Amino acid sequence: MLGDNLYRHASPQVYDSAFERPYAPLLTEHVKFVAVLGNHDSPESVNYPGWNMNGQRYFSFTRGAVRFFALDTNLLDAPQLQWLEQTLKTAREPWKIAYFHHPIYSNGRRHGSDVELRVRLEPLFVRHGIQVVFAGHDHMYERLKPQKGITYFVSGAGGQLRQDGVRPSETTATAFDQEQSFLLLEVDDLAMRFRAISRRGAVIDSGTILRQPST
Repeated sequence: MLGDNLYRHASPQVYDSAFERPYAPLLTEHVKFVAVLGNHDSPESVNYPGWNMNGQRYFSFTRGAVRFFALDTNLLDAPQLQWLEQTLKTAREPWKIAYFHHPIYSNGRRHGSDVELRVRLEPLFVRHGIQVVFAGHDHMYERLKPQKGITYFVSGAGGQLRQDGVRPSETTATAFDQEQSFLLLEVDDLAMRFRAISRRGAVIDSGTILRQPST
């Protein structure tokens, strides 16, 4: 979950109406949600058990061949950057994937690229072998052409949609802003296969990202 998970003040009633009931079929099947904070989220939502943040603004976890790095881009302070560099250095999984709210590459009309965050994060991503990055914030879907070897996705159209919210540029691989959408990923040691699916079930983007060998 890429942030702005709730647009209302967090309470048991709001979690129930906005998360637990809509996602009941997945929760019943024990699908695990792992969130990061967006600029519209209450800071205390890090303690909500359903989002598995365990009280932390930023953290790392492993699923199969992937080490995920969940960041808080609302406050990218020195302790978080020091933690990120140290955790990246020690990660040994085949895939390193970062996800957070504010995109460092985006052609969204409303927000676009956060260049200040890019200056601070991109050198770490490149130096320590991050292969894929996911962000939200702009209410549309976009896959960027690889930047310095890293594939960036903006997947912010799961809730509110901003139609005509993307201004494609030479960095855009694919963009879609006419319906809500979500991303489905399958990852093994060698490849990540992805599909972006619209609200009506159309596949609006798909492909395979091959893992580059570590140097």
